Amino acid sequence: MSSQIKHQAQNTKKFFAGIDVGAEELVLVIRRDGVSDKARKFANNSADHARLVKKLLSLGEVIVCLEATGVYSFDLSVAIHDAGIKLMVINPKASHNFAKALMKNSKSDAIDADTLAIYAERMDFVAWIRPSKEKVATRSLSRRINTLTRQKAASKNHLHALKASGENSEAVLADARLAISQLEQRIDNLTKSALGMIDKHPEIKQIFNLLLTCTGIAETSGIALIGEILLLPPGLTPKQWVKSAGLDPRIFESGKSVHKQARLAKAGNGRLRAALYMPALSAKRHDRHIKAYAQHLTDKGKKPLQVICAIMRKMLHAIHGMLKSSQPFDGSRFYALPA
Repeated sequence: MSSQIKHQAQNTKKFFAGIDVGAEELVLVIRRDGVSDKARKFANNSADHARLVKKLLSLGEVIVCLEATGVYSFDLSVAIHDAGIKLMVINPKASHNFAKALMKNSKSDAIDADTLAIYAERMDFVAWIRPSKEKVATRSLSRRINTLTRQKAASKNHLHALKASGENSEAVLADARLAISQLEQRIDNLTKSALGMIDKHPEIKQIFNLLLTCTGIAETSGIALIGEILLLPPGLTPKQWVKSAGLDPRIFESGKSVHKQARLAKAGNGRLRAALYMPALSAKRHDRHIKAYAQHLTDKGKKPLQVICAIMRKMLHAIHGMLKSSQPFDGSRFYALPA
């Protein structure tokens, strides 16, 4: 009888698990009563995802923590979430700073997994919210378009360099032009696929159409933006959106003598920041309200890049309000023109 009670008590204990995610390997550390078990290794594929989930389910009550590492962590996150296991997916910078706070001087996959297990044990639980398949597909298309667009820009720069030299044959130049043409065709095909995906889903289409009402946001930048915005956790405030994009200022002050100039935190989604950059430049030129706001900041002594970053931040606030109210962009609410 006593052994049965002991067994039941053991089953009610809470476990904490940290998973270090690599391209090919997963390292799991399980923690209980402040003590971490030996690290276990799994392959980062669907078969071992199932094995890992089975192990976690056998523990009973468990909280799992892993870092957001894009494609490498997403399928695993879905498998854990769909099994009904409590899951936190945190910003890699958060775990990095947490490891510093723990004064961990060494680094390995097992140590990183242990850090994540301790994070799950000590920090407040924030559940990972599973995005819908269509939202994930839209982001996948937008990110692929972005990758090919950067490749096209690099190819154009390469062609320009080839033309500057008189030593290259016409065959080499023709091949460079062909590479650019092929990239343009692939970008065009993916853009059509992205627009088709958006048209199929009324909720996504409504968001996309609202984005297009912003000065500076056309189809290309709209696709880039919606791919990132769709996967932001629901319920975030405008300030939290800004922080998610890494557009919040980082203040560095200490005592009376240290007052460094504020800089962008850049701890969030770099793709979202990049997607806002060109629209901000365009809006600064073509929208009279945003142009006036930019001039206002310039008159206050802000540098050109600071002005653009401020516009990006304010645009993100505006987009948040537009989506919440289902109203198109209103420049007068962005910045009121001087009387």
